[in-house]
Amino acid sequence: MRVLTALGVVVALAGPAAAQDERPETTWTELRPSILGGRPIRDGAGLVSLEAPKRAEDAAIVPVTLRIALPEGDARRVQSLTLVVDENPSPVVGTIRFAAPQRRFDLSTRIRVNSYSYVRAIAETEDGGLYMTKAYVKAAGGCSAPAVKDPAEAKAHLGEMRFRAFADRGEAQVQVRHPNYSGLQMDQVTRLYTPAWFVESLSVRQGETPLFSMTGGISISEDPTFRFSYAGNAEPVTVAAKDTEGRVFTRTFPAGGGT
Repeated sequence: MRVLTALGVVVALAGPAAAQDERPETTWTELRPSILGGRPIRDGAGLVSLEAPKRAEDAAIVPVTLRIALPEGDARRVQSLTLVVDENPSPVVGTIRFAAPQRRFDLSTRIRVNSYSYVRAIAETEDGGLYMTKAYVKAAGGCSAPAVKDPAEAKAHLGEMRFRAFADRGEAQVQVRHPNYSGLQMDQVTRLYTPAWFVESLSVRQGETPLFSMTGGISISEDPTFRFSYAGNAEPVTVAAKDTEGRVFTRTFPAGGGT
């Protein structure tokens, strides 16, 4: 099924009956033991959904949205979400963990897709159950695409953060300025590969209450950006991030939400 988002982007809503899910899953069969071990995994329909473009306009900034939506009366709660791109050099994009397991939560970000691939959202519930949904995305070259910003500019603004709350939508957005080098990008001047350097962890809390934390890898796009379900109150919001060189960035924003 095709869905038109508020941003005007047509996406494919993943589901077990989707036509794109007819493709062979050889890579996933090989990857699954290293990611999940021997744990069983069930169809995530009715628990978690994944929205992604069928064909990405830019493989280096592919928008994806994960939604937890449990029906009324369902006692399960989701404690983590893991995003996987089968064909990426480092397939696990990242894992989102919730301090308070969720029945309903939306989270959007932008990722790199290196070649035509299944993208998977894997939800883990409080009882350790695993549930998966997937979408097939046509994109290529996202992990090796040159950074958009000049390296000097990127370093000058390294770790700067932006936060915005959208009270009417029940959402907020946080962005961390960081080149998030994948290690597969070539410096256009030296013709040498730029070493991997990226935000490996991020956490968001409201007052003293943690909202979620993220551990990520090279597949998250430049200037990592996350839009998520958010109920504003009088408490300020604190965002903390750490990159692979050990740099720590922290900023607290006023309760009303501002950049």
